[in-house]
Amino acid sequence: IVHDRTELHTLRRVLNEQVSFHDLVGKSPAMLRTYQLVRDVAQVDTTVLIEGETGTGKELIARAIHSCSSRKHKPFIAANCAGLTDSILTSQLFGHKRGAFTGAVNDQQGLFEAAEGGTLFLDEIGDIPQQVQLALLRVLQEKELERAGSTRTRRVDVRVLATTHRDLKRAIDEGRFREDLYSR
Repeated sequence: IVHDRTELHTLRRVLNEQVSFHDLVGKSPAMLRTYQLVRDVAQVDTTVLIEGETGTGKELIARAIHSCSSRKHKPFIAANCAGLTDSILTSQLFGHKRGAFTGAVNDQQGLFEAAEGGTLFLDEIGDIPQQVQLALLRVLQEKELERAGSTRTRRVDVRVLATTHRDLKRAIDEGRFREDLYSR
């Protein structure tokens, strides 16, 4: 006995295409609008802030934007900014030069340099300390950075996708987040 299941497989494939989109799952009108928004944002090579409650899939949205963008064949580097001190976060993002601090025994590139040509995902940007916010602002504006302990400026070509669950407008009003960084 032979059964032709071509139609069944075709229908399953069509259903799966409508239900998922780059690891995002759902076919409600709101999700379909989200998929279209991801496609639209991916085509514009600019910094993006993704806001939402913890556990809502902000990183999945960031990965989908990267996967739909012209940078999809370049690195996607993720950094969790929550709970890190100024010096650790600065070293992690921008790198450091040998001797910049105790324990800096080698030159180390930061995540911005590691993401060259691709995307740097900054998770929980609302938790970044004020000093690091200033350095991040310079990278976003000028597309250049200095490693900790160095005076040499390095050019970087990186798209930044950032997320937060915090109310950044309130943080600006309370002086905990830079308004100029928020606008960029």
